[in-house]
Amino acid sequence: MALGWAIIGAGMHPHQKVAPAISLTPDAELIGVLSRDQARADAFAEIHGAKAGYCDLDALLADSRVEAVFVSSPNDLHMSHTILAAKAGKHVLSEKPMATSVDDAAGMVKACQENRVKLGLGFELRFHPAHILVRNLVSKGTLGRIRLLQGHWGRGERGEPEHLPRTGLRGWWEDPVAMGGGSVIMGLGVHLFDLIRFVMAQEITEVSAMTDGQTDAQPLEHIASIALRLEDGTIANVSCGRMLPDTLNNFTVYGTDGRFTGAATVWEARMGSAEVVSETVNQTDEWEYDYLANFVDELTDFHSAIKGDREPAATGIDGLRSTEVNSAVIQSAKTARSVKIEHWVVR
Repeated sequence: MALGWAIIGAGMHPHQKVAPAISLTPDAELIGVLSRDQARADAFAEIHGAKAGYCDLDALLADSRVEAVFVSSPNDLHMSHTILAAKAGKHVLSEKPMATSVDDAAGMVKACQENRVKLGLGFELRFHPAHILVRNLVSKGTLGRIRLLQGHWGRGERGEPEHLPRTGLRGWWEDPVAMGGGSVIMGLGVHLFDLIRFVMAQEITEVSAMTDGQTDAQPLEHIASIALRLEDGTIANVSCGRMLPDTLNNFTVYGTDGRFTGAATVWEARMGSAEVVSETVNQTDEWEYDYLANFVDELTDFHSAIKGDREPAATGIDGLRSTEVNSAVIQSAKTARSVKIEHWVVR
């Protein structure tokens, strides 16, 4: 029997990725979509074959056909939408960033635990085969002791010298409160923070950030460069930004016995190539461009987690840890100081 999905939010991400991915996921059915505007919800439902459009969250959550929700609302609404969904007995897959504060993220974890529903995070980079490959290489010690990780995610078009603010229903992207105090940190950097944790199977313990924002004159950044320290002392570098045409979007892991490079693998689509150079493994792999493959695998894994009563690949705890890193990075950028991360104890 197909798993009934609802999407909270009818913006670009649900339209271009989430709804099309649901249609390609085995045993999945899009039941409903929520928008602030009923006409917009109805139009979205018609385009994507959903059973109903809603502008009232209580009505959507009362729909017995809905078993899981994908939360793709503005960042500062993720907590309230997740808690309401959990109390209604719906499993939750939340878009990143999980929340705009550590307290909110912890509240989401607690609500889903108390109501015995699954909580997953939309970290699709975990599902790129290149990143699964390097996680396995690190785990097996193929690259030796890991000394440095470098990740970059940028986007932009030539001839775009200044940021063009979003307007209308997407205007919340320019609101520091709705965004959670960061822009490209919350939209792009968060993926790399999680990818580093995923590959290394360790927590990030300290960060030092430099941005062109987090000031009274420019509250939200367009460029960010972050140094991170992991539990065993390994150093990582993350850079992210907009107005960066021809960006490479690579992910590299350097070890004492070899190197992994994912070329153009840091992107929402599955694409790029991977090169492994080491004492025992030397290989190159390439992937044809597939815009939805990572998202379909993410949804398939979440389905499997529900059916098998296990945790999804990216859990609520992973989301909580990423929120801790986000908050520390923003604090570091504001204060021009390194920040050590205190991890929330989950009971």
